[in-house]
Amino acid sequence: MNSMQSDTLRPQLGDFNSIICFKAAVVGVEEALGERAARVALISAGRKRGVALVESLGLTGQGADLQVAAAQLGAALGVDGTRLCNVERIVQEGENIRVIVSDTVCMAGEPQGSTRECSFTLGAVHGALEALTGRKLRGKHVESRWRGDADDVFEFTSRV
Repeated sequence: MNSMQSDTLRPQLGDFNSIICFKAAVVGVEEALGERAARVALISAGRKRGVALVESLGLTGQGADLQVAAAQLGAALGVDGTRLCNVERIVQEGENIRVIVSDTVCMAGEPQGSTRECSFTLGAVHGALEALTGRKLRGKHVESRWRGDADDVFEFTSRV
């Protein structure tokens, strides 16, 4: 084993960092690129992370049953995983897949009425769902507790 390799990415500080630092990076990217371009970049980065996470767990193509997919994503992204967000449930509504999430890193510390939308978190769930289901999807943050909705909801539709 290389002296730089270990079970964690950082031998002294561990694999997790501050939400404050993450959000500072997001705001800095928004200021540098503009809000729209930053959103595209962060969603893309999240999608790549979601796909890689599902691959690392050996779950690619294993998410035809959305209840099982919800449990798998919940474990990987929630309190026992990377702590990106809680995946509360995944619901099929016609051709659409709705993912109800809470405690997302992207919305942490946002004030009531915030117009911010999840970017990296949406992308990570998006990429993970695509890897689990084998479907090409388009995703949007359609409901937000910070704007008065009951839940935070990501909605995914099939892409052709």
